[in-house]
Amino acid sequence: MGFEGAEESGGTEVPQSRFRYNSPFVQVSLIGFVCFCCPGMFNALSGMGGGGQVDPTASNNASTALYTTFAVFGILGGGIYNILGPRLTLLSACSTYVLYAGSFLYYNHHKHQAFAIVAGAILGVGAGLLWAGQGAIMTSYPPANRKGTYISIFWSIFNMGGVIGGLIPFVLNYNRSEAASVNDATYIGFMVFMTVGTLLSLAILPPRKVVRDDGSKCTNIQYSSVSTEVVEIAKLFGNWKMLLIIPAAWSSNFFYTYQFNNVNQVMFNLRTRGLNNVFYWGAQMLGSIGIGYIMDFSFKSRRTRGFAGITVISIVSTAIWVGGLVNQLTYSRGDLPEKLDFKDSGSDFAGPFVLYFSFGLLDSMFQSMVYWVIGALANDSETLSRYVGFYKGIQSAGAAVAWQVDTHKVSFLTQLVTNWSLTTVSYPLLVVLVLLAVKDDSKADLEEISKEKEAAPSFAGPASEK
Repeated sequence: MGFEGAEESGGTEVPQSRFRYNSPFVQVSLIGFVCFCCPGMFNALSGMGGGGQVDPTASNNASTALYTTFAVFGILGGGIYNILGPRLTLLSACSTYVLYAGSFLYYNHHKHQAFAIVAGAILGVGAGLLWAGQGAIMTSYPPANRKGTYISIFWSIFNMGGVIGGLIPFVLNYNRSEAASVNDATYIGFMVFMTVGTLLSLAILPPRKVVRDDGSKCTNIQYSSVSTEVVEIAKLFGNWKMLLIIPAAWSSNFFYTYQFNNVNQVMFNLRTRGLNNVFYWGAQMLGSIGIGYIMDFSFKSRRTRGFAGITVISIVSTAIWVGGLVNQLTYSRGDLPEKLDFKDSGSDFAGPFVLYFSFGLLDSMFQSMVYWVIGALANDSETLSRYVGFYKGIQSAGAAVAWQVDTHKVSFLTQLVTNWSLTTVSYPLLVVLVLLAVKDDSKADLEEISKEKEAAPSFAGPASEK
């Protein structure tokens, strides 16, 4: 007896619908909705600048603690995910988001940083586990020739959380003065969504239960061990493929501090920041869909598609950072601009708004491209969970440094030039990685699928959750 909806074809049970509960499409969509509720709402909270507070110091320090622990547990997260499986890993990880939002609700009343900083450190542990698991699911579950499409599906669902999350402070703080922090209802709204996401994580299946439409399984390994994971994670630091990814990983969250604190918070008033974030995260959806198409459909050769995607993003990136430089030359830390309002500022609002929208577009294109490159390096969940964990760990180390750079009042222009330089350095290294490590599709993918089918046990009986 096979899965419901399967039929006998030449002695092999082949799943028939992409909407099966155990299909890659449904599972990637589910992890998208988990991230919609948890990191999606976190992104909306961070995107307001200063965590919604007038003084960003508490948020900067909490973010530093967050990304410091995230750097460690991002790297360890892939191994922990392989040992515990998705449900226990994701359930514990998502609960830390609720605590973090709650710490700012507390800060609204007591103005004590300690709780926010501790909650940030705990969230770093949870985020490391969540993103390592999410990355493994997003890059290993899909068919090898459709990874860009599935990455864009995830990124669109996930960033809809930022869109909805941006509407929460926009609506709830529409008539509040610029001198005020966001109200309690804003933080409570974030906490409700995060709690839903925590419960939804229980719907994620372990990799060995997920079956692609061609009948292949995502992995046949049912258990891992601490010793195995320690050895495999240690090897990553000498893996030349991972070393080439380091500049892209370091830069991919480094620019958030500049964009959120030094553009959105500095240039716009409270209600307009919420509106801006609706469009910032909406732009992420558009960017991920566009780059997903290029990475999967632009050329027959997978390697050529990789080159095309990197080239397009490098051109778009340069244009956006040039626009950022033009905007930045109009103000500085010592000469702050008058706050812009979407209703009252007229044409002065348009340029900075389009720039902030473009930053969101670039973020999703850049990160989706890097995930595609990582996903092209392997097909099995165990390996990719470690690769993604390494990527997220280095990414978070960069972010931890970026938040402290801003806390120490480094000039806005220096931060912009640093961000521009870091992203630019990563492009030629990614080209080298694609050239040397990414195989052209068909033959390599068919061999991989054939091995998975030969090694796969019967689809008849569901294995137990590890």
